[in-house]
Amino acid sequence: MDFEEIYQEYFKEIYLFIKSLSNDASIAEEIMQEAFFKALKAIEKFDGTKDIRAWLFTIAKNTYFSHYKRNKRQIDLDVVEESGVQIVSHLMNEEDAFAVHQFLHSMKEPYKEVFSLRTFGELPFEKIGLLFGKSAGWARVTYYRARKQIIEYMEDKNYERD
Repeated sequence: MDFEEIYQEYFKEIYLFIKSLSNDASIAEEIMQEAFFKALKAIEKFDGTKDIRAWLFTIAKNTYFSHYKRNKRQIDLDVVEESGVQIVSHLMNEEDAFAVHQFLHSMKEPYKEVFSLRTFGELPFEKIGLLFGKSAGWARVTYYRARKQIIEYMEDKNYERD
């Protein structure tokens, strides 16, 4: 059976399977095409000891989860950028900048220092983690928790002003 026949026989099943995972026809089509492309590149490694249908479904499932992780990470980064813009806009306003610094001064360690190193020192999380003898992940979480505290403080402060 050549690859064209394999594609013709299984493309609809693979498409429906991915569509059931993603609930999105365009994503299902994109992932199905990517999965079949991966299968085409690896067809010579397929030894025939397993069912080709199961092999294709495994490739499709793994392709979907890779796509999902990649897009989830992008969505998370978009959310991070959006709230990062909030802090920058507060720092650009002189009165708000003073309030942020005032609150930052009252924050507990390590939040205060990690936030300052990241925001004002522009250090990467890896280096901040090294300074504290911790991981980059620890530095990232600490920074985001500090940033969340500042955003909540500024939102409360703006609420009181209104």
